[in-house]
Amino acid sequence: MNLLSVENIGKNFGERILFSNLTFGLQKGDKVALIANNGTGKSSMLKIIAGQDQADEGKVVFRNQCKVAYLPQQSKFDNNLTIQELINSSHNKITILVREYENAIELNVQNNSIKNQEKLEFLTNQMNQENGWDYENNTKQMLSRFNVTQYDQKIGELSGGQKKRLSLALLLLDNADILLLDEPTNHLDITMIEWLQKYLQKNNITLLMVTHDRYFMEDVCNHILELENGKIYNHKGNYAYFLEKRMEREANFTVETAKAKKLMKKELEWIRRSPKARTTKSKARIANFEKIKVKASRTVMKKEIHFDIKMDRIGGKVLELKHVKKSYGKSVVLNGFTYTFRRGERIGILGQNGVGKSTLLNIITGEEEADSGKINTGETVVYGYFNQKGIQVEDDKRVIQVLKDVAEYITLSNGTKISASQLLEQFMFPPDMQYTQVHRLSGGEKRRLYLLTVLMKNANFLILDEPTNDLDILTLTKLEEFLLEYKGCLIIVSHDRFFMDKLTDHLFVFKGNGVIENHDCTYSEYRAKEIVEEKKIKQKKVQQKTNVKGSNKISFKDKYEYESLEKNILILEKEKNIIEQSFNDNVMDDVVKKSQRLSVVIKDIEDKTNRWMQLDEIINS
Repeated sequence: MNLLSVENIGKNFGERILFSNLTFGLQKGDKVALIANNGTGKSSMLKIIAGQDQADEGKVVFRNQCKVAYLPQQSKFDNNLTIQELINSSHNKITILVREYENAIELNVQNNSIKNQEKLEFLTNQMNQENGWDYENNTKQMLSRFNVTQYDQKIGELSGGQKKRLSLALLLLDNADILLLDEPTNHLDITMIEWLQKYLQKNNITLLMVTHDRYFMEDVCNHILELENGKIYNHKGNYAYFLEKRMEREANFTVETAKAKKLMKKELEWIRRSPKARTTKSKARIANFEKIKVKASRTVMKKEIHFDIKMDRIGGKVLELKHVKKSYGKSVVLNGFTYTFRRGERIGILGQNGVGKSTLLNIITGEEEADSGKINTGETVVYGYFNQKGIQVEDDKRVIQVLKDVAEYITLSNGTKISASQLLEQFMFPPDMQYTQVHRLSGGEKRRLYLLTVLMKNANFLILDEPTNDLDILTLTKLEEFLLEYKGCLIIVSHDRFFMDKLTDHLFVFKGNGVIENHDCTYSEYRAKEIVEEKKIKQKKVQQKTNVKGSNKISFKDKYEYESLEKNILILEKEKNIIEQSFNDNVMDDVVKKSQRLSVVIKDIEDKTNRWMQLDEIINS
């Protein structure tokens, strides 16, 4: 039985049809990725399912009391609240339960009726089932996973990426039945992505997501929904299975079309030589001919992007950084960074958010000044910088004008020239879209347009800061094909591991506090080395524990604490059982004090148990 059924939904954007008559369902445990080109309404579909938008036709049906949590691309909060105030005012499943429980206690104090007693008993059991007593600790642990720690900070002071991480953390705490995730890996560093990947893998979570991260999709999803030419194709498998089946479908399509063309030629000859008088049989054959004609006339609508813009040859001297330093107050970003770039280098930059990756790029391109050191740029170097700010134009400007502001005509690598309009067509902006105002474009379409304005500047040193965010799979694939053939220098900052693996062979790894490591390898090779190091660290810890056991050194104080903890935990467990039994027996005297005490006892048991386990590991290892 489906948790979710989408039945014949359709959505238009002005005169533009995003999708129509789409039908599919989600069952418990399904982990589904929705794949489609940008501008086909992927995000709109998630909004409709989440109840954030209305479909023009069709309906969305959930199983009774099914809880849905939705992560949009752009998170919206009250900017005047602090993070702590946002958490306190949050309306997720657990916080609502906690408030209902507190209200039930107050009602019992005012009126100790059987009805109120039963409600309190029910909510107490719900609190136990949902682990609501420990919600505050779980909240802090989840937020720390996404590097959200300053609870007194105003929401309005957070960057877009910080808001997205905060939104994702709060969403995961909700314990919803279905997760709707729109580009969940955007603004996450690789460590966060890997943690989220494992979290979604190991938990029996039902999710529908839009993502461009192919490694993430491959490892998490067991079902791919492909939206193409207004049709939904179901692929019960991961991303690799989807690619295989799509290739088979395209091959079958080509074969069937070729057969239809041969049959149409044969039937056309029959129609031309047949008499005008039509029998019932011949009329049926003519009607069938019309169907064959439609099938034979169809073409595979493959949108192609061709990146072959002319590039000036780069000279012998490229770029030299000498002892570059940069700090923001007490925060050190670069601490004497030195590197000499060579022609044709392909460098990837890794590091957690906020360690200075974008700052280095801004210093290289002259958008920021270093505190000290030298930056020597070769005379022939022409930068093409794709940064995270995105395209900066007036919202009412039309797509064609954005390109014409850069150049009316573009020179290709073979010396021919094409107009801005022709180039836009190759970038999947057909003539009817070229006069669309920029604010009407989807997030992915805006980034594709911005990418085009960067590439058409004939740059011989490309710097791409998170270029894969919000791009569809087709655009990503074609961008990779271009960059593989690109002869200039290339620097990429990206959390897309597939993208990095394919295009870079040297890494700058930002470790924090101004430390940058050089690794002459691909991302996969670097990650393999990291895993080996992590295993060595674990083995070292095991050895240290063995040494502790061999030396048998444990203080009298620790041993006394260990024995005392066992006794205290037993006493606390008895008290917990007595309080809970009083609720079950409808003994409602001093219910507020009992509830408050129960929370303290449960917390005390957890703390003492954790400490006992630490000491037990030392004593019995």
